Amino acid sequence: MENKREQVRWVLGVDVGGTFTDLVAMNESGALYSVKTPSTPEQSEGMMKGIEKVAERIGIAPSSFLAQCPLIVHGTTVATNTLLEYRGAKVGLLTTQGFRDEIEFRRAYKESVFSPRLPAPHPIVPRYLRHGIPERLDASGAVLVAIDEEAVRKSVRQLVAEGVESLAVCFLFSFINPAHELRVRELIHEEFPELAVSLSCEVLPQIREFERVSTTIVNAYTRPAMELYLSKLEGRLRVQGFNGELFVMQSNGGVQSVIQSGRFASGCLLSGPAGGVTAASFIGEKAGYPNLITVDMGGTSYDVAVIENLHPTVTTENWISRYRVALPMLDIHTVGAGGGSIAWIDSGGALQVGPRSAGATPGPACYGRGGTEPTVTDVNLVLGYLNPDHFLGGEMKLDRQLAEQAIARHIAEPLGISVIEAASAISQIVNSNMSNAIHFVTTQRGFDPRQFALMAVGGAGAVHAGKQAEDLGINTVIVPALAPVFCALGDVAANLKVTELHTRFETVDQVDLDGMNADFEAMEETARAKLGGQSIARHYETRRYLDMRYAGEVHEVTVPVRSRTRKVTALNLEATLADFHTLHERLYAHKDSSQPVEILNLRLDLVGVRDRMQIEEEPFDREDPAAALRSTRPVIFDGKPVNTPVYDGGVLKPGNLVVGPAVIEQWGTTIVVYPGHEALIDAYRNCVIEVKHDAGKGWRA
Repeated sequence: MENKREQVRWVLGVDVGGTFTDLVAMNESGALYSVKTPSTPEQSEGMMKGIEKVAERIGIAPSSFLAQCPLIVHGTTVATNTLLEYRGAKVGLLTTQGFRDEIEFRRAYKESVFSPRLPAPHPIVPRYLRHGIPERLDASGAVLVAIDEEAVRKSVRQLVAEGVESLAVCFLFSFINPAHELRVRELIHEEFPELAVSLSCEVLPQIREFERVSTTIVNAYTRPAMELYLSKLEGRLRVQGFNGELFVMQSNGGVQSVIQSGRFASGCLLSGPAGGVTAASFIGEKAGYPNLITVDMGGTSYDVAVIENLHPTVTTENWISRYRVALPMLDIHTVGAGGGSIAWIDSGGALQVGPRSAGATPGPACYGRGGTEPTVTDVNLVLGYLNPDHFLGGEMKLDRQLAEQAIARHIAEPLGISVIEAASAISQIVNSNMSNAIHFVTTQRGFDPRQFALMAVGGAGAVHAGKQAEDLGINTVIVPALAPVFCALGDVAANLKVTELHTRFETVDQVDLDGMNADFEAMEETARAKLGGQSIARHYETRRYLDMRYAGEVHEVTVPVRSRTRKVTALNLEATLADFHTLHERLYAHKDSSQPVEILNLRLDLVGVRDRMQIEEEPFDREDPAAALRSTRPVIFDGKPVNTPVYDGGVLKPGNLVVGPAVIEQWGTTIVVYPGHEALIDAYRNCVIEVKHDAGKGWRA
């Protein structure tokens, strides 16, 4: 038996969140194990504890389990937290002389236009660490002023003497001709071979100076922490018996090697939530829902994304911790509305929820770990949605009395209302915050939320999803079987992916197709070199895009190139132009086919497609869920207690129909089926909820 076990190969997905670390292990036959463990300040500690729990569930030693893992895919918040908490490296910037203040001009962008008291962003590269270098290229890449190599050496020595640990280099028009930046790196490494250097021609080789310099300094700021963490993690895994490949989830929805992920840390800023969106595409295809709004409610945040025709939307309009990061990323909008989000009363006496979170330590008051402030988890416990004896399948016990005390002391008593009224008000506010987040990625992007199903994941997502669906006019809510560890599931399912960018400015009616195709071929060669012929890829797919705009506009639309051949033809370009007009109308409510159209950038995704994750389809059982009925308890709906049936989600079978009001308790999550809603367990054990809409309620176009 042991010999047979030793032949099993496991793929492990690990996602580190603000409160919990989630792990999913799957083998070739489809056997799957998942665990949750509290996150730790040093993320690898929680990860290793999770690996011990997975191995225990399988019934083998952790070292044996790791020896049987040819692949581990890791979603991490190291880069994100480094930037959000401003704990990055001391960074110096070398840029074209006269342009060192570009990062502060910010294209005159201001988060709060009408606030004269809004402070400037935290300077991750203070002015005294930004040096101008005599050099200049023109718009064609021709050298106007040769690089002053002695000035480079002098600046680098001064910056290192100031304690700089990482350097960013961003020269004008280096995206056309990278020669000066490449030479500067050679000079830096002649002086200081171990110094980390981030070049804009490699991080973001495209037009627009502010976006390029901002993204490059963010990369330089987060790179040392990311490289150190991944190096230590890989070393620790090797010591424990791991001989496979370690990959890291990327913000674009693909995975990359440890070396590339450390070097280009800015591409990992959405490493964690990107896994959930990737998993949603996979489950949506299986369940028959190609158009999805994914909502991931964890302990700290609430992440929202849109999937159209099984393809997650991608954006380059990213601001993270008040810095522009113009890399292509999954369009994930995050608000501070997790289970650990703290309710508080502002100076005007108004009730607020988040963005501050209790995190994993001390956690919500009901955890009994010293937390005293009321959180969304405390509210859900007091309202009856959560079972104090069944949190994480019974692995953790919750203290209702501590939750009531926190709500009473901080909210109910100051406002002169009851604990139940206070809890209901907090729940309404957090639901409203989450509905607004969904509007941000739907109606503000040209999507009608009523045309989508809502996929609720994360430990707390299924508690609130029914109310959001009512508010938004959404008819269907899907709670996947592995909702509590969904991002880790996405890590298991994700393909390899490299995105290449190249600026090529020309009008559509004067396109040089031969030149465009030559650029696309060069981009593909670069992408293949970055992937390095990874053995885990079954085959490769190339996807091409054009950034297009009407002449005179300053914002472009990224349009997929519809081509089945290696070269873009005139017919392909004509179809792409038609798609541009359609997309422009959806986004900006107008189009003009007579207006000249410009191409600004070429984009290419090289996807290394892995073997598809297999999940079994099960036959339907009878509709009656009585066999899974566990108990009844009072649950607060619309401010009133209702005696509500509680079902064991592990006992429910495909085909079972649960009519609301009801509560379904599963390991790691609780599903609330609101009054009038109906929940069906489908062939993949997903809970599919049909939502009742009252006349006059919900969102209207």
